[in-house]
Amino acid sequence: MAIDKTLIDQLLADYKKPEDIIGENGLLKQLTKAILERALQAELTDHLGFEKHDPAGHHSGNSRNGIGRKALKGDFGELELETPRDRQASFEPKIVAKGRADSPALMTRSSRCTRGA
Repeated sequence: MAIDKTLIDQLLADYKKPEDIIGENGLLKQLTKAILERALQAELTDHLGFEKHDPAGHHSGNSRNGIGRKALKGDFGELELETPRDRQASFEPKIVAKGRADSPALMTRSSRCTRGA
């Protein structure tokens, strides 16, 4: 999949210094968070078999049940993700697995996990 160069230009419109991209609140960290959270939502949709707010999910026996929080540490610093949950607690995310404080595909260092509502 090719990334649209216009999108990259839009993301870099306010770029002034390297910290804008790789800093504590830089673009790379923001994109990583957004992409991981979107991937987690897609994995939950696949697990449940229906989209959020889809009538097919009514009385299905399992549905979305809010979010948890997971803290990851990598070369970019700490990143807190909102991880989706299901009512039966049967959802096992792949991109950032349950019980892991890192994503082997993306992170190089481990960290702590936190729970939240």
